[in-house]
Amino acid sequence: MVNTTARVKKGGKHYEVLVDLDEALKVAKGDGNLNTAVLNDAVFHNLKSGERASVDDLEAQFGTSVFEEVAEKVIRNGEVVRTADSMNKDQDLKYKQVVDFLVRNAVSPEGRPYTPDRIMKALKEAHVNVKNKPVESQVEEILDQLGKVLPLSIERKKVKLLIPAIHSGKAYGIIKEFMIKEDWKNNGDLEVLVEVPSGLLMDFYDKVNSATSGSVMSEEVK
Repeated sequence: MVNTTARVKKGGKHYEVLVDLDEALKVAKGDGNLNTAVLNDAVFHNLKSGERASVDDLEAQFGTSVFEEVAEKVIRNGEVVRTADSMNKDQDLKYKQVVDFLVRNAVSPEGRPYTPDRIMKALKEAHVNVKNKPVESQVEEILDQLGKVLPLSIERKKVKLLIPAIHSGKAYGIIKEFMIKEDWKNNGDLEVLVEVPSGLLMDFYDKVNSATSGSVMSEEVK
């Protein structure tokens, strides 16, 4: 268990609650157990100095002075302060996801795969900035940075999709990361050409089919 602070600023004042880091992060995402997350029964303006928030302040800023209700709003609408260890673990996990992706999908210019250790070493050498978003949405940026120390390429497939108008909005968020060309038809249908890493193609099809209730038409293009 790691103790930390959940805090939010309202009306020019800070409101802070002592929480368990892992459980509070779950509550912030809509999961977790609030009773497990909070580790005291008071709201503070400054947790370190022990300056408590008054009932009047809580009522004015949160519409209630009930501790559980205020604590949940602080966690969900504010910031759960991360420890250095927690952020390092998240960063390590993101790097591992990148390594796993590249081991499955990338090869050298001669067509040979690289080992996980070699790819991880190259990520560090190139000071690759792995962002907190899906790996596939930052592949090009990662490859550009990696190319300075480790040339590699990813086999891709081009696919033409025709998405009915009724599903185009929902599907657009899935296809935009891979889209090369788009063509909106007069009836609202969307025809696009996408280029997807081969290792992601089945997962891509699954997501697009789910978003369109299976009504998308697809054709691989040479």
